[in-house]
Amino acid sequence: MKNLVEQKTLALNGDEAVAYAAKQSDVDVVAAYPITPQTIIVERFSEYVANGEVETAFICTESEHSAMTACLTASLTGARTFTASASAGLALMHEMLFVTSGCRAPVVMAIVNRALSAPLNIHGDHSDSMAQRDSGWIQIYVENAQEAYDTVIQAFRIAENLDVLLPAMVCLDGFILSHSLENVNTLPDEAVKKFVGIRQFPNVFTHEGKMAPLKLDPDYPMTMGPVAFPNYYFEFKRQQEEAMANALKIIPKVHSEYAEISGRSYGDGLLETYSLEDAEMAIVCLGSTAGTVKTVVDDLRAKGVKAGLLRIRTFRPLPVEGICKALEDVKAVAVMDKCMSFGGYGGPAFHEVRHVLYEADKHPAVVNYVYGLGGRDTNPEHIHKVYKDLQKILREKRVKNPVRYLGLRE
Repeated sequence: MKNLVEQKTLALNGDEAVAYAAKQSDVDVVAAYPITPQTIIVERFSEYVANGEVETAFICTESEHSAMTACLTASLTGARTFTASASAGLALMHEMLFVTSGCRAPVVMAIVNRALSAPLNIHGDHSDSMAQRDSGWIQIYVENAQEAYDTVIQAFRIAENLDVLLPAMVCLDGFILSHSLENVNTLPDEAVKKFVGIRQFPNVFTHEGKMAPLKLDPDYPMTMGPVAFPNYYFEFKRQQEEAMANALKIIPKVHSEYAEISGRSYGDGLLETYSLEDAEMAIVCLGSTAGTVKTVVDDLRAKGVKAGLLRIRTFRPLPVEGICKALEDVKAVAVMDKCMSFGGYGGPAFHEVRHVLYEADKHPAVVNYVYGLGGRDTNPEHIHKVYKDLQKILREKRVKNPVRYLGLRE
C-alpha cells in the first residue's frame, strides 16, 4: 500500500489501546464516570490531560447519566467528544442515549461489555450494549485490542460524517480484551490527526432565516432537541433511519481509507468472513469469540471439514445484504449470542440473522447458541461441539432445538 505510514508497536491492553486512540484523535471534551472494566480508559486519559499531552477538557461527573449529558451538550457546541462506560453505567445513560442520537450529536463512546445485575457480575457479556441496540447509536464490535485502537480512530470519522451525524459505540469484551496485554501497532500522532481531520458542520436555516453551522452559537441562536408533537416527531425519526442507511456506505469507505495508511483491515468494515468461500456450515458471532472460532475452523479445515465463520463487526446499522451474500451457499448456520432476550425465542443476533435470511433466495438451517453469560469461558472444545451439532443438522436436514445453551449446567 503506497500510503502506508511507519508505525510503533506498543504493549497495551484493550482499555489502554482505546485511550491511546482517543488521545491521538484530537478530542476536545471527555466526560466520564468510572466503572469496571472500563475504568482504565478514563484513568489513562486523565493522565494524558494531567501530563499536558492533550488539550482536552476532562470532566469528572457524578454519574454516567451526567457524563452523557455533558458529552451531548459539548458535542452540540461543536466539540469533538468521547466517553466510555459499561454495564450499569450504560444502563444509567439509557435516557440520554436516545437524546444524543435524536439531537444528531456525533459522540464516540467505548463500551467495555459487562453483564448486568442482578446478581452482581463484573465480567463480560453483551447484555449491556444489546439492551441499547435500538437507541440510534452505531454499534461496532471488535475482536482484539488492535482492532479496538483502529476502530476508535475510525469512529470519529464515521460519526462526524455530514451524511451520518450519529453517535457511535465501539464495543470490546470486558476483561477478555480490556485487561489482556497485546502488541498494538500505533500510527504517528500526526497521521491520526490528519485522518480524523477537523470536525465539519452542515449549514442550516435558523429561525431568523440565516444560514449557520449546525451547532450552538450565541451569534446564531437555535434550538436543538425541541418539543416535537405528532405532526413532526415521525419525520425526525425517519431522518435518523436514513442516517443509519448512509452509515452503511460510510463505514466501509472510512475503513478502506484507514487500511491505506495502516495496512490493516477487518473484512469490509461491516462484516468479516473467514473460510466461507466453500463452507457448508458456519458460525456467526460478534467480538472476541471470533478468534477462538478461527482456530477451530483451521483445525476442522485441516481434517477436510468445510467450516467457516461470519463475524458481524457492525451490528448497527445491520448489513443486511452483506449477511445474505456471505451465507448464500452455507447450508447450516449457528448464531452465537453472548446475551439473552428473555422470552424472545433466542438472542438478539439470532433474531436479526434469522430475520434477514427469511427473505434470502436460499434458506440455511439456523440454530442459536446462547453462551458466555457473566464472563463464562468459551473454549475451543465448546466451539467444536457447535460445529459437530451443525454436522448433525446437515445429516438430518432439520433443526430440532433452535435455541440452545452452550457451556451451561442444567
